Amino acid sequence: MKGLKEYTIPFVGLKEGTHKFQYQINNTFFEEFQYAEFNKTDIQVDIDFIKKSTLLELLFTIKGTVTIPCDVTNELYDQEISGDFKLIVKFGPEFNDENDEILVLPYEEYQVNVAQYIYELVVLSIPTKRVHPDVLNGTMESETLKKLKELEINKEKPVEEESTDPRWDKLKDLLTGKNE
Repeated sequence: MKGLKEYTIPFVGLKEGTHKFQYQINNTFFEEFQYAEFNKTDIQVDIDFIKKSTLLELLFTIKGTVTIPCDVTNELYDQEISGDFKLIVKFGPEFNDENDEILVLPYEEYQVNVAQYIYELVVLSIPTKRVHPDVLNGTMESETLKKLKELEINKEKPVEEESTDPRWDKLKDLLTGKNE
């Protein structure tokens, strides 16, 4: 995680009030987390850092695109993502990040690293069902979809009744009570 030092914000020298930070995220950011789901990444992260006398407020906003495979066809496509997240940073005797929205830093801390929060916000902004837009509008042509069409059960064709062995028919008569 040595490549994530640029995401450390030293707040000790900042005046009270709002400060803005901007980051441009690409695949090297996700390589630090050993996350290889994205083929290409272009995301802008804006952080409104509000320093108050007893706490810090961080408002994360992300917007951009990630190139990911479709769950249906496995074709790559650009998925637009956006999201926001609010984090409150308080100070206490020891580090505590058990709450998702509140981070407690030790009193002697002078900086906060926001990389983990950016990573989680981006990953959680991806839809759980990733479907290529051309699949949704019906214009996608791929080998996978052709094969799915071939294997699809045709509901218009009546299912032919299979002829049965006459010996089994005699047993069926016993079950239904049709003795002839």
